[in-house]
Amino acid sequence: MAVAFDSHDRAPVVRSLSDFDQNSGNKLERLIFNHRLAVMVICALVTVALALVAAAKLHLNASFESMLPQSQPYIQNYLDNRNELRGLGNVLRVVVASRKGDIFDPAYQETLKKINDELILTPGVDRAWVKSLWTPSVRWTEVTEEGFQGGPVMPDSYDGSPRATEQLKLNIARSGIVGRFVGNDFKSSMVFVPLLDKDPATGAPIDYRALSRTLEDNIRAKFEQSVEQSVEQGGAPVNIHIIGFAKLVGDLIDGVSQVMTYFAVAALIAIVVIFFYTRCLRSTALVVACSVVAVVWQLGLIAALGFALDPFSILVPFLIFAIGVSHGAQKMNGIVQDIGRGTHRLVAARFTFRRLFLAGMTALVADAVGFAVLMVIDIPVIQSLALSASIGVAVLIFTNLILLPVLLSYTGVSARAAQRSLVAESGGADGKGGAALWRWLERFTERRWAIGAIAISAVLTVAGFVVSLNLKIGDLEPGAPELRADSRYNRDNAYITANYSLSSDQFAVIVKTAAEGCLKYETLVEADRLAWQLQQVPGVQTTVFLGDAVRQITAGSYEGNPKWVTLARNQDVLNYGAQQASVNNPDLFNNDCSVMPVIAYLSDHRAETLDRVVATAARFAEAHSSPERQFLLAAGSAGIEAATNIVVREANRTMLFYVYGAVIVLCFITFRNWRAVIVAVVPLAVTSILCEALMVVLGIGVKVGTLPVIALGVGIGVDYALYLLSIQLAQQRAGASLADAHRRSIQFTGKVVALVGVTLAAGVVTWIWSPIKFQADMGILLTFMFVWNMVGALILIPALSHFLLKSPKGVQRVGAMPALSLAAQ
Repeated sequence: MAVAFDSHDRAPVVRSLSDFDQNSGNKLERLIFNHRLAVMVICALVTVALALVAAAKLHLNASFESMLPQSQPYIQNYLDNRNELRGLGNVLRVVVASRKGDIFDPAYQETLKKINDELILTPGVDRAWVKSLWTPSVRWTEVTEEGFQGGPVMPDSYDGSPRATEQLKLNIARSGIVGRFVGNDFKSSMVFVPLLDKDPATGAPIDYRALSRTLEDNIRAKFEQSVEQSVEQGGAPVNIHIIGFAKLVGDLIDGVSQVMTYFAVAALIAIVVIFFYTRCLRSTALVVACSVVAVVWQLGLIAALGFALDPFSILVPFLIFAIGVSHGAQKMNGIVQDIGRGTHRLVAARFTFRRLFLAGMTALVADAVGFAVLMVIDIPVIQSLALSASIGVAVLIFTNLILLPVLLSYTGVSARAAQRSLVAESGGADGKGGAALWRWLERFTERRWAIGAIAISAVLTVAGFVVSLNLKIGDLEPGAPELRADSRYNRDNAYITANYSLSSDQFAVIVKTAAEGCLKYETLVEADRLAWQLQQVPGVQTTVFLGDAVRQITAGSYEGNPKWVTLARNQDVLNYGAQQASVNNPDLFNNDCSVMPVIAYLSDHRAETLDRVVATAARFAEAHSSPERQFLLAAGSAGIEAATNIVVREANRTMLFYVYGAVIVLCFITFRNWRAVIVAVVPLAVTSILCEALMVVLGIGVKVGTLPVIALGVGIGVDYALYLLSIQLAQQRAGASLADAHRRSIQFTGKVVALVGVTLAAGVVTWIWSPIKFQADMGILLTFMFVWNMVGALILIPALSHFLLKSPKGVQRVGAMPALSLAAQ
């Protein structure tokens, strides 16, 4: 007879197609395998079409607004008033530092003038608000016997002569710009460059990658030359330091371009791992090919929907590839084992489809949930990542659950791979060689080993929870934490912070009144009180607002008498002071004086610093806001980051609640038993807690870049439990003991669970070497979660099953799950 049963009564052995009923199985199976050629043709056409779409439309970019939590009240306040606060939004700071002498060298000034002109003409720059020594908006003011005198800091007649240079020195001294636009050591000066949100010519968002390359080519490469080259061209040798959101994003995108090489490395590692396990080149190639097809579909679909890749969503193709390989390995393993026992390759593919489609489908839905819950985070860049990843997981259903079994039904596996599967199975029964590990794992179904495993896990969980209480929200390091500490951007930032009194970390409270309201004495006094309170907060360097300039001008109007360094009650005096202040500092208030910022310059943007400033400003705003004047948080780079931290803090626990809730519901639908749900979910919870503890140990805060990690780890990690428990419970329902059922689940899916854990970890571990710091952090954390979820599943599932799923009565209450039923085979 061509039909027999294997030694474990696992599935019928069908050696000939004539002995197999082609109309057996459910409707989906018949639709797929009775029309295999049509399935392959459709998938091939879709792959070609989406590859062309991706090649034509897909591009890398990011936007300033996509990083903002749009509905957060502080961000709404900023967006409502950003046109009135041009200096507190998306700006670049370009510092030109002399390598030979100081800024008063005529050759330096000539170079600075060329750089200033180049920046003004750069596409995307808001030219009217550019400030430097060479722009007329940077002015000096002094009081003389005849009243106020003033003018541009750069003399109109400047020609580099000693006389003109002395005049420039005098103007700088009386302008008060040292530490703001001139370095404290007089060896550098700054060009302040606000940016537009959209290109005025095309209406398209600013291309930050192109802008960053323009800065590198037209500014840094052009002017940062050797001493000899500078002398030849009549300039001075300078170093260029550039910071700002646009430059940061440009550097991130350049780093992403390097990261693309890791995709090839991850694919190579996956090929090696799977081939080492199967020793079958054709099945290994098909698993990898189907995963690559999934990535092509995902990229083509997001391009067709009009989305661009950004430094965050660029990670998604890596994850989709790794997830695809993991699910493909499970399907391939089932087919290899059935063929090894003598089953025809088409029948083996159909049997594996029956056994694992529901588990695979549920696992992919869990993966999708892990991504989809990120949509609750009101940050467009994270929502884009969630959508992109959800699309990628959806296409895996077609490429790895359907297309791969169909392809393997044609190609089968090599005779060597089939024979090896029989030897491995026999070795597993005898406990020889590497199979000793799997026999050792069976011990965790015994009471003594189960108690030990659960006790150790409980100790680790409690210790991890205690450590995780110190987990911080936001950045824990100065500079741009998205990049390495030794990156060019962070070295530029360190130079500017060390040589300028006012940092780039600005936290602004928006004072909003009726027209001309910010000139009123009561408003200026209240703003002054806010500024004083902010100055007392540790981490605040100084504060700047309209009242400071009004005080200075009022005192200057009375021969510099210190008694007049105050806010006068006389409205005419205040009006005059504000009018004079607007000449030198037009960004202290808007045109009709209805919006006035109180700006706090912070020493850093660490989470603790921002929390202190926000608490002080929020208390003041709540106590002092009135119908006449509103104190609105917040603008400035630090204000935006503080608002983002608030959203991340709120979303962190909410996201975990949703992802665990969804995983529990999916597991309950699959297993129909609360005991099985506990067995599946507990290893995930242990890993999540340990991951948070690891973040504390490594000094990684919860922020936009790391927030998705735990949700992804949970969504993807539940795959292990779904595959292991689906086989174990099916065997127990068929009458096997817990030990036998677990042994067979290890033989059929457990080995591949270990393989999957290694493959997933290998797919993301290469991120650790990324020039982008948050990608490296994600690589470390995801590698940890993938490995520990795998270890937890292999050890804790049998240990917990001993107490919760050992009795046949308890197992029988688990749902029938017809797609997993052995009878269906």
